[in-house]
Amino acid sequence: MNLEQQIISSIQQGFKALFDHEVGIEDLGLQPTRKEFEGTYTFVMFPFLKVTKMAPEACGTKLGEYLVAQTDLVTDFNVVKGFLNLSVSETSWIRVFEKLYSNPSLGQLPPNGQKVMVEYSSPNTNKPLHLGHLRNNFLGYSVSEILKANGYKVTKANLVNDRGIHICKSMVAYQHFGNGETPESSGLKGDHLAGKYYVIFDKEYKKQIKELVDQGLTEEDAKKQAPLLVEAQEMLRKWEANDTEVVALWKQMNDWVYAGFDTTYKKMGVDFDKFYYESDTYLLGKDIVEEGLSKGVFFKKDNGSVWVDLSAEGLDEKLVLRGDGTSVYITQDMGTCDLKFNDFGFDKSIYVVGNEQDYHFDVLFKIMRKLGRPYGDGLYHLSYGMVDLPTGKMKSREGTVVDADDLMNEMIETAETHTKELGKIEGFSTEEAKVLYETLGLGALKYFLLKVDPKKRMLFNPQESIEFQGNTGPFIQYSHARIASILRKAEQIGVDYTQGFEGLDKLEDAERDLIIILNDFEKKIRQAGDDFSPALLAQYLFDLAKEYNRFYADLSIFNESDKKVQAFRVALSSLTAKTIKSGMKLLGINVPDRM
Repeated sequence: MNLEQQIISSIQQGFKALFDHEVGIEDLGLQPTRKEFEGTYTFVMFPFLKVTKMAPEACGTKLGEYLVAQTDLVTDFNVVKGFLNLSVSETSWIRVFEKLYSNPSLGQLPPNGQKVMVEYSSPNTNKPLHLGHLRNNFLGYSVSEILKANGYKVTKANLVNDRGIHICKSMVAYQHFGNGETPESSGLKGDHLAGKYYVIFDKEYKKQIKELVDQGLTEEDAKKQAPLLVEAQEMLRKWEANDTEVVALWKQMNDWVYAGFDTTYKKMGVDFDKFYYESDTYLLGKDIVEEGLSKGVFFKKDNGSVWVDLSAEGLDEKLVLRGDGTSVYITQDMGTCDLKFNDFGFDKSIYVVGNEQDYHFDVLFKIMRKLGRPYGDGLYHLSYGMVDLPTGKMKSREGTVVDADDLMNEMIETAETHTKELGKIEGFSTEEAKVLYETLGLGALKYFLLKVDPKKRMLFNPQESIEFQGNTGPFIQYSHARIASILRKAEQIGVDYTQGFEGLDKLEDAERDLIIILNDFEKKIRQAGDDFSPALLAQYLFDLAKEYNRFYADLSIFNESDKKVQAFRVALSSLTAKTIKSGMKLLGINVPDRM
């Protein structure tokens, strides 16, 4: 039982002793005391006035007196209206510190017996990954790691969109304009090579539309009749008919793209346990349509198309199978839902997909629940907003998309320039400096994209993200490097900070405040897991780094004459570094040991 839980338990006992009333632990809670008032935790009396039958100030005073008299946890209290502010004893905080310091699995909660699948990335094999994919991948990876820390057994899945008309567009353009070009001959990564031909298709397609319009066709007809599009549609039909030549070209170009993606994923620092491919799943779901018809969940219209009526759920009617028996996206998504559950038997399944798909997933999840799927209530859409750059919104298909590889490389170069200007690489070898620039550049990028609530649209500012001051990755990374330097010095001069701290009975304000925030680490991991929000953990790590820097500025470590206090401050620094390192790891960010 942690300190907060012990105080809540004492409050529960107080209600029984003072007001002869049993209050459930789940109905009791503490919140941090506001800075302008004395105290650490605040208990709000207002919800319990029917029980106490007293004015809020009076019952708050009575409960405060009880806690001071009956427990050594609370040394003082004050009541502001109906808010009971509690001051916790310094010995309690020292015990909290010792417990945290001696916990080898700090930041890893015990297994909860539940399985969760997190599906993220979901790239198209006709173009490279872009800035939006970076937010998607960093979110998916971090949420997976946070859920692991919460005790879930996690499977990271990637559903690759490797078929369809958009893939055929790249293939048709390559046939016409590729001249046998390969990643090796062009010096391009495979995903960039496929993306090049997707852009070429779009440019040539627009030329053909203009020519047809000039010949007298309407723009709408010209778009449908342009030879390149007709050819791409025919290629898709051939692919679905398993045409040998088309399938061979499809495999070749996809293999190039996968090799390119692998390089990008490695640089991003993300990974996957299971890949699903749309080419394997696009025909799934038709048996579920039959099941839905037999259960009366779906209905058939006169033209043979099959629909679901979700008006009782606040939506409308939704097509689940065309009249000619061909699938729509929701058909295959229903099938993939079952496939994933049959493969892994998950309790929760989280889809990390942009908010433009909110309606689609709302429909899908409502359908699966209506069908009575055992996993229906565990389906969750982690919907995130678009990422803009200061130069404007990203555009697809026009060759102006913000490429993920380019942006990561730019961030590493910016980190190099910035770090050299600040003179933070003294004594580094060329290889060590290169690792540092990559650590800082990618850390800045990841932290900036993760510190914003996933649901919010955001503006990514590369220059701001790399600063060593403010709410940035490099500020937290630099704080870790500073502590690592302190620990090296402590070892050099023989400070033993691994022993117990018996006899230490007084804390400075900065020491106590640092312990208070360190004590919140696992609570923040729980909250971030419950809300699927790395932003909560990012904010916590920034607050922790800030609090440590205040502690470092206010109190001397190596000029402290009391050796026990000195060892305690080094140990407190060590615990802070450990917490920062494991917290940043949950965000997918490395921290340097020196700068």
